[in-house]
Amino acid sequence: MDTKGIVLKPEFEKAILDLGFAEFTEIQEKCIPLIQQGRDVIGLSFTGSGKTAAFGFPALEKVVVGKGIQVLVVVPTRELCNQVAYELRKFSKYKKMHIVEVYGGVSIYPQITDLRYAEVVVSTPGRLLDHFARRTCKTDRVNILVLDEADKMFDMGFIEDLKKIIAMIPRDSQKLLFGATMPTEIMQIAKSYMNNPEKVKMQTYVDRSKLIQHYYDVETKDKFALLVHVLKTEPKGLAIIFCGTRRTVDKVNENLVRQNVMSEALHGGLTQGKRKQVIDAFHAKRLNVLVASDVAARGLDIKDVTLIINYDIPKTSVEYVHRIGRTARAGKEGKVISLLSSADYDSFTRVLEDKLILIRNLKTPDFKRIEVARNQFRKRKFNFHKS
Repeated sequence: MDTKGIVLKPEFEKAILDLGFAEFTEIQEKCIPLIQQGRDVIGLSFTGSGKTAAFGFPALEKVVVGKGIQVLVVVPTRELCNQVAYELRKFSKYKKMHIVEVYGGVSIYPQITDLRYAEVVVSTPGRLLDHFARRTCKTDRVNILVLDEADKMFDMGFIEDLKKIIAMIPRDSQKLLFGATMPTEIMQIAKSYMNNPEKVKMQTYVDRSKLIQHYYDVETKDKFALLVHVLKTEPKGLAIIFCGTRRTVDKVNENLVRQNVMSEALHGGLTQGKRKQVIDAFHAKRLNVLVASDVAARGLDIKDVTLIINYDIPKTSVEYVHRIGRTARAGKEGKVISLLSSADYDSFTRVLEDKLILIRNLKTPDFKRIEVARNQFRKRKFNFHKS
């Protein structure tokens, strides 16, 4: 691979080759040497940029097995917690260490046991503070703290929790902060707690030359029928459909199942076990359509997604950018289709305020009208497991 002058320890070089890396991404190329040098880093990086590897490889290099918790990664959601821990385990394939996931919604007691042996902890803020209160997570040996998706944690109201977490970490620890944007409150944390941080800003996060973006104007009553038409006429592949609310996610998914589409819903109202089951099935391509809310899908890194459909238009250009960042990665082609009805006009105007977002209006195709079921029904059971 093209290492661009970056040298990792042999066990991590071997893991990179196994993972099929062709070259380091922009964020990796810029961040890995700085983190190896012990610098504090602020990284402006969107979904799909490869930031987990950007902080993961140099952080894991510094871990000494058996010496307690040395790396602490704080993330906003349980889904991202699972995702980051999964990636870090792949990176450390040839340097076995204990990587522990810590999040709410499940029993705390197995986590207490696992934390006794951990060298790396990936956690959501609330459950981490629970462990601090119980004195079941020792942080005196933490030498690297990562705040991943820091802007999202601010949006979700975790700013005070983050300050409490940072206060529990040794002052001389290396601190790495990543986000798509940096609100004033997050920059205040950087100013107060970080040591002369190096700022790394991504110039691009998807291959615009391979990303097709367009939208259809459609009446609200026909939006679902057009969605079905798009799914049945686009080339086969993995598709993510974004909806604005949990209720819409469920409604769209249930009606897709009625149309014999292999889809599943993903939102914060599902149990942790169900969310993990759905994500694993989509990863393994046992499902080909995921109907998701923004919060539930934040941080998901699923390769080979070829189609993003905005069933509801996001309220800001930043959220739109997060959505489209899940396709057209690593030189592969991708498409974004937005279904625009009257309720979306204000949001769409705000999205287009970002002049780098170029979306073509296409003539709405002829499609078969479909009656949308409004009542709950018992869904058919898909077999998520390989035969």
